[in-house]
Amino acid sequence: MIGVIILTLDAEKTISSILDKINSDKYNILIIDSKSNDSTLDIVRNYKCNTKVIDRKDFNHGATREFGRNILKSDIVVYMTDDAIPVDGNFIDELVKPLLSGEASASYARQIPRDGSDILESFPREFNYSNKYQVRSLEDVDRYGVHTFFCSNSCAAYLNKDLNEIGGFKPVLTNEDYFAVAELLINGKKVAYVPKSKVYHSHKYTIKQEFQRYFDTGYVRAERKWIKKYVGKAEIKGAELTKLLFKKIIYNRPLLLPYAFLQTLAKYFGYKIGYCALSFPDWIKITLSGHKYYWKSKYYLD
Repeated sequence: MIGVIILTLDAEKTISSILDKINSDKYNILIIDSKSNDSTLDIVRNYKCNTKVIDRKDFNHGATREFGRNILKSDIVVYMTDDAIPVDGNFIDELVKPLLSGEASASYARQIPRDGSDILESFPREFNYSNKYQVRSLEDVDRYGVHTFFCSNSCAAYLNKDLNEIGGFKPVLTNEDYFAVAELLINGKKVAYVPKSKVYHSHKYTIKQEFQRYFDTGYVRAERKWIKKYVGKAEIKGAELTKLLFKKIIYNRPLLLPYAFLQTLAKYFGYKIGYCALSFPDWIKITLSGHKYYWKSKYYLD
């Protein structure tokens, strides 16, 4: 059995585009909604799916996904976010092929930039999501470095029995997908990147939002220093992306260079400060983080 979990919050503009591409007779769909203020839940009622509503203060990137998979108890669980729009109706069939064949324990889809995306929004997707199928294991660390454990729960699938072996998704500020895949690979499993499974998914972040995102990433990496032991420094991959991005901007949109430079600084210092922030007072963490609710939630306070 294959279950699909979609996390929603004020998703009235996108949820129909997602559910229209999922065969509810073939897949068991669970919507976990964080008390949307718009018509998301009214729209969902028109589809064949189960719905759970949770308080926003109880949402957690890891724990909420774990909550959902324990409800479905399917052999394979597919996770989606409410802003990842499937390109076609075959995306789940393609996504789960490596799991059904025994080639991998987890797989993730190709993310394509939204229509109208500028270079700063589209290039990270082009950099991280090529058109080449890939299967990675712990033995590939020398080749892929920090990217070895990369995955995105915006559209990803997992074998439940293998998640059970590592204790499932843990409560975490962010990057729950990265840490789960890291544990799977350390446990001898593999992750597959499936470019034939495609979703439209990208964001245009402000400089402040980029700082906050990278602060959160730096913070969780500092909490789990064992990651560096396996894959080395995350900055190496970031430097490669930045070099290629600046090259593309120079040839195509040179006037974007000053903004791209500021954005890069925001990412760099956000990550560095986040990595040093474990002992910061909570009020500073709340100020610098992109997930304000986390610092007052039971997952942090406990």
